[in-house]
Amino acid sequence: MRLRNIKGSREAIEQSDFTVNEPERYRGSWSAVFGNDRPIMIEVGMGKGRFLMDLAKAHPEWNLIGIEMYSSVLVRAVQKAEAQEERAGNFRFIRMDARGLTDVFAEGEIAGIYLNFSDPWPKARHADRRLTSHLFLRRYREILAPGGRIEFKTDNQDLFDFSLEEAEAEHWKILGVTRDLHSDEALCAGNIMTEYEEKFSAKGNPICKMILSPPPKGE
Repeated sequence: MRLRNIKGSREAIEQSDFTVNEPERYRGSWSAVFGNDRPIMIEVGMGKGRFLMDLAKAHPEWNLIGIEMYSSVLVRAVQKAEAQEERAGNFRFIRMDARGLTDVFAEGEIAGIYLNFSDPWPKARHADRRLTSHLFLRRYREILAPGGRIEFKTDNQDLFDFSLEEAEAEHWKILGVTRDLHSDEALCAGNIMTEYEEKFSAKGNPICKMILSPPPKGE
């Protein structure tokens, strides 16, 4: 994915109170960042941050961390956060490659993971880059707490099929699955839409969703 560089984006990100720089320092002690022991949820590939910030407002009982690799995208989330009239204190941003998740979060430190409209990486040789590949599922399994789960949404049917296959191969439990989220009353309850979701569903594209729980340790 080629993105336009935004001058000063890295500096703006690093200087924001919403950004955690050198996140490896907080591995195993993220409660100190938030000043409480509330459950921590992360969104991997958070984009411009709308979903994360809306989720933070809907769930003040959670702490949320948004992860985004590209400065030119994350800076937009920083700008939105800085422009809030009432600043929520229960979310933070990290600029990082998600392949380093286990360097930033300790075993069992995360209560839930959100994956929203991730890059499908359609070429077969790039399959390991998909955020639902077996390599990423193993990383998620390490940092998820007992009872933790992943919620994944996409409009890409091929990516959805691939994700189901990877989850089954890695022995994850499928707690819920739909290929038409907005027509599924149970799985759509409390749904918070992303910007992509609004755009895709407005075009008539069905939204797929699955909820996964990792296998017990040792299996």
